[in-house]
Amino acid sequence: MKNISRLLLFFTLSLLLFNCKKPKDNIAEISEIDEFIWKGLSDYYYWEDVAPFISDASYESEAHRNNFINSFNGNHEYLFYSLLYEYGQIDRWSWIVDDYVALENALQGIAKTKGFEYGLVYKDQSQYEIYGYVKYIMPGSPADIAGLKRGDLFLEIDDTPLNTQNYKELLSKSSYKLSLASFVNNTLLTNGISYTLTEVEFQENPILMSKIFDLNGIKTGYLVYNGFVSSYDNALNVVFQNFIDQGVTELILDLRYNGGGSVRSAAYLSSMIYGTNTDEIFSTSQYNAALQDYFTQEYGDDFFNNYFAETIAQSDGGSIPIHSLNLPRVHIIATRNSASASELVINGLRPYMDVVLIGSNTHGKYVGSFTIKDYIAQDVVNPNHTWAMQPITFKIFNAQGVSDYVNGLTPTIEVEEDVNNLIAFGEVSEPLLNVALNNITGKAPDSNQIFIFNHRQFLDSKDLKLLGKDMYIDIDLKP
Repeated sequence: MKNISRLLLFFTLSLLLFNCKKPKDNIAEISEIDEFIWKGLSDYYYWEDVAPFISDASYESEAHRNNFINSFNGNHEYLFYSLLYEYGQIDRWSWIVDDYVALENALQGIAKTKGFEYGLVYKDQSQYEIYGYVKYIMPGSPADIAGLKRGDLFLEIDDTPLNTQNYKELLSKSSYKLSLASFVNNTLLTNGISYTLTEVEFQENPILMSKIFDLNGIKTGYLVYNGFVSSYDNALNVVFQNFIDQGVTELILDLRYNGGGSVRSAAYLSSMIYGTNTDEIFSTSQYNAALQDYFTQEYGDDFFNNYFAETIAQSDGGSIPIHSLNLPRVHIIATRNSASASELVINGLRPYMDVVLIGSNTHGKYVGSFTIKDYIAQDVVNPNHTWAMQPITFKIFNAQGVSDYVNGLTPTIEVEEDVNNLIAFGEVSEPLLNVALNNITGKAPDSNQIFIFNHRQFLDSKDLKLLGKDMYIDIDLKP
């Protein structure tokens, strides 16, 4: 991970130069926050060359630029999203927050939550009314304690039916009554069961389940992994040590709800699956033209390569060895909710091993970010504000140069869950797991397990979360 240290040195120098800038006479000033936003995007944004309002070349003068920025009347969030390149179409992932503490917590899997992830689907052809289904419960969370379980359907929040206009307001409440529902004669109705849930600050363990199946002597590991969070890298390594100890020779990696996370954690996991040859490239990164030229001149072309790892870096400066299964094949369960670092693992492993992808097309996110805060000196963040941003800053490729999977990665075997009848993780009758198990043993999949979902998905709860579908480099840019 030597390249992360080099990144830090570059950002140190550039941020110092930025914060030493002096105001000029007779030019309208802009706020510190707006200057931070514009300069940060101008320097680091991946699409800086095509975003029409970021480059200095877009303005006749500094005064012209400042007048444009001031036209947003101090609406910093609106300014940020207006500067992005075709936001919502090309750039669907950059974001900004006014509280970097919440962002730092999110990087470690800590957030205020009620303790469950859900999906929302359209109730009928009107595409106005929606209902929710519970994807999974975080053990020990308020939802777990209350008794909510995977597969529960819900129709109302605080006795108000969900629709495409009110869902954000209703589901973002810190406390609410969740009314469950059941199908009666093909009509979804509330069933009288409800839970009152209040959010708490909670650290989710992304390792939701690990178990081993014995398939007529074929020891098959099964891992449900819901987020690439660096603070759980060691725990993940322990899971793989157990797989090794138990003689696992096949692996089913369940990333169906994994929205992504740390690039470094993705490389560690891939090394646990495939191998620890540090001469083999796992992925390659590309930055905007200015950063790309700088890094090439300073460090050479190898700077952009991210290799498989043989150790996991520790916070005390040490390291521990990675426990690798050294497999020739892996089965990965993935869906449209599998994004960024999940897709990186799939794409990164494909040049080296047989990756059997089971599920549906993945999300289609092949770009990533790092956190930008307004540092004014060594370890000193500008005390006048707490804004930070996570703009897209790099594109990532596998060792064969494959990227730009705009429509996601295509499954080897297409199958979907029936969201109206979800089965517990680890049960052999669960459709996606069943297909993987049968493929390993060479058995034809059960006919009732091949299900293509007809209801149109509205959104996923991780679409509404910080870092919900992100891929990032674990660095903090300090001068």
